[in-house]
Amino acid sequence: MTASDTEDLVGPHSDEPHQSGLNNRLNWLRAAVLGANDGIVSTAGIVIGAAGATSDRNAIVIAGVAGLAAGAMSMGAGEYVSVSTQRDSELALLAKERRELRDEPDEELAELAGLYVEKGLDEELALEVAKALTAHDALGAHAEAELGIDPDDISSPWHAAWASMLAFTAGALLPLLTMTLGSPGLRLWLTVATVVVALAVTGFVSARLGFARPGRAVLRNVLGGLFAMAVTYGIGSLLGTQIG
Repeated sequence: MTASDTEDLVGPHSDEPHQSGLNNRLNWLRAAVLGANDGIVSTAGIVIGAAGATSDRNAIVIAGVAGLAAGAMSMGAGEYVSVSTQRDSELALLAKERRELRDEPDEELAELAGLYVEKGLDEELALEVAKALTAHDALGAHAEAELGIDPDDISSPWHAAWASMLAFTAGALLPLLTMTLGSPGLRLWLTVATVVVALAVTGFVSARLGFARPGRAVLRNVLGGLFAMAVTYGIGSLLGTQIG
């Protein structure tokens, strides 16, 4: 076995995530993909529902813009609150771990060694590993093993909020512009086709971010969007007929 072969065995796989700060990047990427997906589906539902009720382009545009603005602000605020709660929990747990490392270092060392024993190491080796990791970065070692938290990769609520809000806006613009700029005879079907393609893309990206097979994710995304558009168009047609 050559040196390069040994490096391949002990090093990280090229197709797996091992970079520092991965949690934070995946957090805002997830928020961006979900935001875009929600923007596409919700705004498509609004404009298609409005198109089912009226052929007045101005009314459709007003409904779509209102839905875009409300949805973007709601997504941003919701993501900020959600990730802020997660961040507060992570910081509180890390503060507790710091206190325990300061006040009870021997007990914490024994606890860390015990965790490695549970993972399959014998007691002597587990204690050696625990001592080495504690000497290198006590908080990082204990936080990762006990809490599953990287102290250097705490979730950022602002990143998630902005990513979600901007992505929602970008996604919402697709059905809104298609419905607004399309000719009266084609705009409905053109919007449906645009939404289907866009949902296929977001479904594929979300699956790849989660290292899953994209086929089912794309199918679920597209079928969910088609169902939402069919329901809102039916509601709009029914209300338009009754009100008219």
